[in-house]
Amino acid sequence: MREALSDHPIRVTGFVAGGFVDASGEEIAVLDPSTERQIAVLHESDADEVDRAVSAARRAFDHGPWPRVSIAERQKALMAIHDLILSHADELAALETINTGIPLGQTKLMHVTRAAQNFRFFSEYVNQAGGDVFTQEPGLMSLVTYEPIGVCGLIGPWNMPLGLTAMKIAGALAFGNCCVVKPSELTPLTVTRLFELIGRAGILPDGVLNLVNGRGHVTGVSLVSHPDIDMVSFTGGTETGTAILTALAKGIKGGAMELGGKSASIVYADADLDLALDGAMLGSFMNNGQMCLAGSRIFVERRIAEPFIERFAARTKALAVGDPLATGTEIGPMINHAQRERMSRFAETGLKEGATLLAGGRRHTGFNAGYYFEPTAMLAPDNSGAIAQEEIFGPFATLQVFDEEDEVIARANDSKFGLVGYVWSEDLKRAMRTASSLRTGTVMVNTPIVRDLRTGFGGFKQSGLGREGAKGSRAMFTEMKTTIIAQERRHFPRMGVAGETA
Repeated sequence: MREALSDHPIRVTGFVAGGFVDASGEEIAVLDPSTERQIAVLHESDADEVDRAVSAARRAFDHGPWPRVSIAERQKALMAIHDLILSHADELAALETINTGIPLGQTKLMHVTRAAQNFRFFSEYVNQAGGDVFTQEPGLMSLVTYEPIGVCGLIGPWNMPLGLTAMKIAGALAFGNCCVVKPSELTPLTVTRLFELIGRAGILPDGVLNLVNGRGHVTGVSLVSHPDIDMVSFTGGTETGTAILTALAKGIKGGAMELGGKSASIVYADADLDLALDGAMLGSFMNNGQMCLAGSRIFVERRIAEPFIERFAARTKALAVGDPLATGTEIGPMINHAQRERMSRFAETGLKEGATLLAGGRRHTGFNAGYYFEPTAMLAPDNSGAIAQEEIFGPFATLQVFDEEDEVIARANDSKFGLVGYVWSEDLKRAMRTASSLRTGTVMVNTPIVRDLRTGFGGFKQSGLGREGAKGSRAMFTEMKTTIIAQERRHFPRMGVAGETA
């Protein structure tokens, strides 16, 4: 597949009202980060194309069948997409790896499996998610129902394009919405292929699911500022999320933002150190370290700091960096040149701030092409430096030593982000005290990265607004409506009766 894409780059265009549009707009090269060769030509969706896509979704929502079909019909469609993804799992995983540089074993296990799971989960959840009935006042019944919000703008990230974008699509469709999807211009290939498969199978009515492609300042701005978009769900950087919220505020519209993170991973001296070490490695380096929920700010209690840090550094140096399609590769290339240079700048900044380089810290010299960087670990003198405060978004771990429980909680919370926290301890009371004190949307105790889709996922502070998951997605993609019904004749004050004639 890699050779075929390099020899004959595919053309990526938008998908509107049931079919791909003609190639137009500015051409953007899509690269394989492991070879730096072009694998696709993306034709950027301009404001006119975005308008056509939004208009198609609006017609489908206002006049089409999808918002009005039975729950059983929605379930059938969602499960058909689930089956479609699994039947093309190998192809989608390879395409995801070639486009992102993430090792094939991880794209198979996480990206594609998670994408299919999202559709299965929401097909099951929507069948159980009812409304509410309140009868507090005698003679009155209040019914609470959840109606589709309308036309949703869904903007996916580049680090897990298929799995995380599928989460948004599945949730929006489950509740009867119509959508316009914009993947990252860096990694559009698997989402575009999914649209092709869905369109070919005829699973959804025309206009329910539409695709636009392009950069944020062109396609993204046109999408989020469009007057017929009812809400936007975005996963990505905090700066971009702020700009989207500003645009939505002008139309008094809602947005759900899953943004950045700088998650603390606290290792107490009473932890199972082998387990904590395994978890800290996964939390720092899985998905090439390019994860918003990476637990790469590692706090180690002083009593076990020396052996833990020594082992962590040794294992970081031993990570298998290589071709992401090759068996055994643990770390692939960064997504692009800019991300690799960002890693270099933070390594240099860390040294200037007094940090000790434990492993890596430079461009990998073992490859003739590709955006490879050595997995990096640095021991920081405190929590104030850039390497401890800024989201680096790569295989870069920062370690710190602490003495007291209250001290590490304060330092863990000393961050503008609040997405995830990790706690490693065999003392359940201490673990629960710490978990309840962390200002994060999710805390994981004695486990690395896991998700239960029934729970909400999102962040405190600058890590976002809203939650994805069962109830969180319902709140995101529906409007709550209350209908109050009088069950008997009610007696209430009568106004203006003095003017009535006999």
